[in-house]
Order: sequence, then C-alpha cells, then structure tokens
Amino acid sequence: MTVLVASDLDRTLIYSAAALGLTMPDPVAPRLLCVEVHESKPLSYMTETAAGLLAELTADPSVVFVPTTTRTRKQYQRIRFPGRPAHYAICANGGQLLVDGVPDRDWRRQVAARLALECAPLEEVHAHLLATADPAWLRKARVAEELFAYLVVERALVSDEWLKALAQWAEPRGWTVSLQGRKIYAVPRPLTKSAAMHEVARRTGATTTLAAGDSLLDADLLLAADAAWRPGHGELADAQWHAPNVTALSTAGVLAGEEILREFGRAAGRAAGALRD
Repeated sequence: MTVLVASDLDRTLIYSAAALGLTMPDPVAPRLLCVEVHESKPLSYMTETAAGLLAELTADPSVVFVPTTTRTRKQYQRIRFPGRPAHYAICANGGQLLVDGVPDRDWRRQVAARLALECAPLEEVHAHLLATADPAWLRKARVAEELFAYLVVERALVSDEWLKALAQWAEPRGWTVSLQGRKIYAVPRPLTKSAAMHEVARRTGATTTLAAGDSLLDADLLLAADAAWRPGHGELADAQWHAPNVTALSTAGVLAGEEILREFGRAAGRAAGALRD
C-alpha cells in the first residue's frame, strides 16, 4: 500500500518573509524554522510544528512525499526539508521530474513533444510579455527551464486590466496566466503538475493520491488527487474555487501549512486502515 502526497511548496507548506508578513494570522507569532537559504540569507520558513509533522509523515514507509512546485530545479534544491529526503520531486510546474535530485530525461522528452504539438512557442510568449509589460512596474523577466516565462513585478502597480488582457491573449495560444505574490507566470496549458503526479503514481504503484496547493497553477493537481486541500489564502481562495474532492480550509498564512500536514497524516492513516480492513 502506497499513499502519494503531492504538495505545492510556496505559500502552501513554506513561506517567504514577504508571505509571512502578508498572511500571518496568529497574534502570538509561532516558532519558525528556516528551510531555505540563498546567498547566505534566510529565505523561506515553516513553523517548527509543521516541520515535526512533515518529518513524521515522511517517516511512514507507506507514504511517498513528492514536493510539487513551479520553482526551477535549482530553486527547489535550495530547500532543506526535515525528515526523509524525497525520492521524487516535481519542478517547473511538471516540466521536470527529479529522481534523487536528477532530472528524468524520458519525462522531459515526453513534455517537450507535447508542448511542441499543442502550444505557441515560448519565444513568442516571452516576447509578448516584454513588449507589453510596463517598465514602471516590471522588475525582472525570466525564462524557467526553457519551459515557461515569468515576470517579477511591483504588484500594486499592475492593473487588473493588463492581467486580464494577457490571459485573453494567452488562452488561444495554449498558455495560462497566474499571479502569485510578486510573480506573474505564463505557463503552457499542457505543462501541469497533475501529469507529473500521475507519472509518479504509476511508478510507485500508489493506491491513494493526496494533494495541496494555493494557486490557479495548482488547480489541476488538486482535481487529479483522490483528496486535496487548499489554504484560506491565495488565488484559489480569492476566487472562491471549490471542487468535490477539495477541502477549502479557513486557516490562512503559515499556520495553514500545519493544518495541511495534519490532514495529510490523517488521510494517509485512513487509507492505510481501509486497505488493512
């Protein structure tokens, strides 16, 4: 019996200093553990309680914990989670499947073939982003893993009309647009976390899949799981997005990470018990 737990990372399990400032719901600040350092500076955190829950979850031999993120491989590998190291990780929104930290070449070839058939090329989308972005709010423009593009922006200065126009331009070209914090992502529609999760489930023989995430780029992952959770903040919460298999938590901010991990542990235990019976 194997339970696959695929969880988004940023603003789901881990939180930057900026995310903590925006979504700290607890008047008594919880004790935090730094899980990511970049250029000698602390970058991301989870509560000490969440760290203990994750270590407990990954110690269960029937659980396959799969970090699932839009981050690039290098950005993901800066994170140091407590507990047993993840054998599989999904990066670049499903474009990279890591096995013990090494990109799986067969998976990358499958992804490249599908994108070539179904989407406008990355170069066209990246050029459009650069041509339409306003220098007043654009801070950085990046291409990730030669798969998708994103902008780092001053969020308060970006108009909703511009975002809507970008989404309308991208849709017929097979691309989606997502706003996460200070980043605006343009991602090919076939590039999904759910497809990579299904591949890991196939390889591990998982009988149950659990998932969590906060953004529109996580929606397909949550829908594909047997049971899933979203925190009380983020794009999905703002849109009041619901699905029959998805529990909408009221908890927002870093404490939502704790609640999600508790739900993972309970659901994994129920799955194991049901199979034993």
